[in-house]
Amino acid sequence: MSIHLQRQFDRLKKTILLLGTMVEESVERAIRAAEQRDPELAEKVITDDQRIDLMEIDVEEECLHTLALHQPVAFDLRFVVATLKINNDLERIADLAVNVAEQAKFLSEEDAAAEAPFDLRGMGRIVRTMLKQSLDALVNVDPKLAEQVRQTDDQVDEIHRAMYERIETLIRENPHQIQQMIHYLNISRQLERMGDHCVNIAEDVLYMARGDIARHSHTPPANV
Repeated sequence: MSIHLQRQFDRLKKTILLLGTMVEESVERAIRAAEQRDPELAEKVITDDQRIDLMEIDVEEECLHTLALHQPVAFDLRFVVATLKINNDLERIADLAVNVAEQAKFLSEEDAAAEAPFDLRGMGRIVRTMLKQSLDALVNVDPKLAEQVRQTDDQVDEIHRAMYERIETLIRENPHQIQQMIHYLNISRQLERMGDHCVNIAEDVLYMARGDIARHSHTPPANV
């Protein structure tokens, strides 16, 4: 690798990691806003999303510049392609954080506060861990950590599935809280989708490290 390409890669990695840090902060604030029904914190998430959108454009331009100017091959090419895709997933996670923040604002306007019908704090903690681990896997090109992110997604999916039955019961018992239950349902859905995007990032790391496309290649259960 030429010294010019190495410098470009260093710049590109620094930019995608800065974006990742911004997205992590947005997700953390959105979840906290939902837990605390904090409209001011939710509004900050919504306002700051423009900065993330602009950073996403910067990363894409850096990737295209690298491809056009240096024409990388092999691992170097996989790194740029993976970064392009990860860039998009990070921007989508930030958009989902905005959706959670908007639900938090709606909840803050309700008079009688209902408890979350699912483990909001636990689900949020798992999603934040998945995001952090997927970015760590990117920095270190760590396929083992990337595989761990893929496996952890099952926990998020299980919380989301169990929440449906719980909400159905609560709506029957407390019909006056139906609006709040719908907001919580939407929050759970956004968190579940964040987990899916973290899996996408992990799978792009696997592609970068191994050259194999990992999508749709989860190991099936033994009895299948």
